[in-house]
Formats: sequence, structure tokens, C-alpha cells
Amino acid sequence: MAFPNSTAPATTLASLSRFSTVDYAIFVILLLASLLVGMLSGWRSGKRDTKDFLTGGRTMNPFAVVLSLLGGVVSALSVLGNATEMYLYGTQLWLNLLGCIYGAFFVISTLLPVLYPLGLATMNEYLQLRFDSPVLRKLGSLSQLVNSGFYLGICLYAPSLTLSSVTKLPMWAAIVSLGIICSVYISLGGVRAVVYTDVLQTTVMFVGVLAVVMQVCIDLGGLDEVWSRAVEGNRIDFFNFDPNPLVRHTFWSVQVLGVYFFVSTIGISQPQYQRLVSVRNLRISQMLCVAFVIGLILLWSLFYLSGLVAYAAYEDCDPLSNGQIEKPDQILAFLVADKLHHLPGMTGVFVAAVAGAVLSSLSSQANAMVVLLWEDFLNGWWVFKDISHTKAKTITRVLSSCMGLLGIALAFLVANLGTLFQVAYSISGALVSPLDGLFVTGILAPWVNAKASVEDLIMSFFALILKC
Repeated sequence: MAFPNSTAPATTLASLSRFSTVDYAIFVILLLASLLVGMLSGWRSGKRDTKDFLTGGRTMNPFAVVLSLLGGVVSALSVLGNATEMYLYGTQLWLNLLGCIYGAFFVISTLLPVLYPLGLATMNEYLQLRFDSPVLRKLGSLSQLVNSGFYLGICLYAPSLTLSSVTKLPMWAAIVSLGIICSVYISLGGVRAVVYTDVLQTTVMFVGVLAVVMQVCIDLGGLDEVWSRAVEGNRIDFFNFDPNPLVRHTFWSVQVLGVYFFVSTIGISQPQYQRLVSVRNLRISQMLCVAFVIGLILLWSLFYLSGLVAYAAYEDCDPLSNGQIEKPDQILAFLVADKLHHLPGMTGVFVAAVAGAVLSSLSSQANAMVVLLWEDFLNGWWVFKDISHTKAKTITRVLSSCMGLLGIALAFLVANLGTLFQVAYSISGALVSPLDGLFVTGILAPWVNAKASVEDLIMSFFALILKC
């Protein structure tokens, strides 16, 4: 499945960077719209207490929550990382969507009926209730905080890589500007700002990537031609039943990945938990999962298709091998800059799509981190015991701003690691998998006690971190 060598002259991504006035206008409009929605949400939530500011209560619009779930989960990692995997390794990964369906059934039938009725601000409170152990609650929150911190860096680095690739804007400036914008509207509007800006950003993300895929498909001769080139290049492979766990993608491994992704990212994840419990009743919450699966299949299939389109465009001239791009995750940015630069505004649409993906994910993670810090660590501390709701909300707003700054710092660290897809799942596997196992054990095995759970959780952390 290697790319053939090419003697074509290497036109680098930097030399193709032509961000026109129209492109800048499209991109800036998205950022200003996100700020406006954040400010409006902040004004409307001015009289709400701290818990409602952070979690939204149980009055959120289900349609908005579904789009927010998609925006929070389907990040720039998905837009760029999934396309890159398809471009490099073929279509086997596509079938992880089947595993997501199995995972959704488990969340709907097993996790939500236990967690939703409790009405908890953070899902780690369940660990304290189930095992009568404040230590487990804090360990769970600490694990999610560290994982979310690294994820902030990944989310912020991805669009900054794209933005710096197609414009003359330095990487550091792209990271800082996007991080600051996200920090501002989170601190102003809380979870409501996050949800309603997610609606805008998810729509932009879908429309932007769809426009790019459709236009390049037309230029290449249609979807049939794209598929034909992928078949000739051995990129079409859905049923690789190789049992070897060391093979990057097989039918078996992507099924496990799909189940793990859904259970971990939707069922046992603070950002998504906040959305699933923000609606009126359990049935609506369960229907949100069903709607999310449908939306996920549509969006991820679009991103996977974009990777095949990129392969069809460069089957005889791999930009990475030729030195035209520096990182595999730049392939879509190169595709847009190379093939669509003659269409005014198309580059701006693509960058706006990637930026929309990152802002939605970044805001979701940052808001969830503030909830975890406040509810599981600070709220019970004697310093904050008797403060008013107004002061508490001010503190959480300051913490929200700090999360954006943390994301900026970690984005520079992530820039020195591997591909987005590999980095994200490696970090998640080390920090979140033991916690996932603890929640599932707590629900399905009522005989397991706190002592055994603490020991197993700590040992699992050490074993996975050493392995990574």
C-alpha cells in the first residue's frame, strides 16, 4: 500500500499558500460569530447559579445538544486525523463505525439508566457513591483532567497546523489566537455558550468539508473515478480478518476500537455526560445517543471519503514522499491549496471548517475540566465553603480562561509528537481506559469493593503509562 515514487517537481505547501481577502473574511466571520454567541449566552445566563452555569440544568434543547455532542466529539482530530489514516492505510478503519453501534447499545441500555437518574454534576461522583470512596472520585477526576489537558493541546494544534499551512500566519500565532478566542466565550457563557456555539461550528464543519470533497470529486471525474483509483492503489479493504493484533487495522481491531471509542467518549466522559444529562428525562437522553450515532456515521464517512479523495488526487505523486508537506496530517490542507486555489473562498471555507471543529471540541473539554476542578476539588475546600454564587461563578469563569491558556501551552508540546490519530488514542488509552474499566465494573459487578478498585486503578495507570 506504499505510494509510488514520482519525479514530478515538488511544489511545497508553503509556495501554494494563497489566503485571499475572501478567505480571511469567511474565517473571521466564523470567529466573530462564535464570540457573539458566547457573549449572548453569557448575558442570558447572568442570573443562573454556578451549577447551572457549568452544566446547563435539565432544560437544554435536545436538537442543540445533539449537534453539540457531534461538535464536541467530532473534532479537528476527526477532520484531519481520520482522513490521514484513510489516505495512508486504506478503508479498514471505516468499519469502526459498526463497533460504535455496539457501543451505543451498551451506553443506552446499561450506563445511562444508572447515571442519569442520579442528577450528578460530575460523573465521578458516582464512584464515591458506589464505592463510598472520596479517593476514587478524585483519582477518576485527576485522570480525566490530565487526559482532557492533552486533548486540548491536540485540538488546538490541529487547526493551527492547517491555518499556518495555507496562510503566512506563524504556527505560534495561530495557536495563541484560537486559544484566546475559545477562552473568552467559554468564560462568558459557560456550558450554554459551548452548546450553542457548537451548533454553529458543527454546521460549518460539515458544510466546509462537504464542499471540498464535492469540488475535488468533480475535478477528478466523479466519485466512481475516486473509488476506482483507490481500488487500484489497494486502499479498499473492509474485511481483513487477520488475527494478528500488531497489524495496524483489521476487522477485529477496528470493532474493538469502535466499541471503546463510544463507551469511553460518550458513555464515560465528563464533557458528553454533561450534555446527556442536560435534557428533561432519560428517554430523551437515550434518543440523543441514537441521533448521535447517525450523525457520527454521516460525518466520519465524509471525513474518510476526503482521505480517499486525497489519495485519488495524488496516487502517482505523494506530497509527503516528495517533501511538499512536512507532516501526514497536512494532506487535506495541501489538497485544498493545490487543487482549489483557483476558487475564491474555498480555502477559507476549509480552514473555517477545521477551526469550527477545534473550537467546539476545545470549548467542550475546557468547560468539562472546570466542572471537574470546581465540583470534585475546590467546592468542598474550606476556602470556598461559604462564598456566594456570584463569587463562585467569577472563579469558574477565571478557571475557564485558564483552561484556554493551558491548551495553548500543550499545543506546542503536541506539535513534537506523531500523527494526530495515533497521539490521541495513545494518550486516551493510557489515562482513560482504566477509568472506563472501573465504571463498568462498578455497574456490572456489585461485589467489588473500594480497596480492590483503588489498587487495580493505580496499577492499571502505571502499567499502561509504562507501556506507552
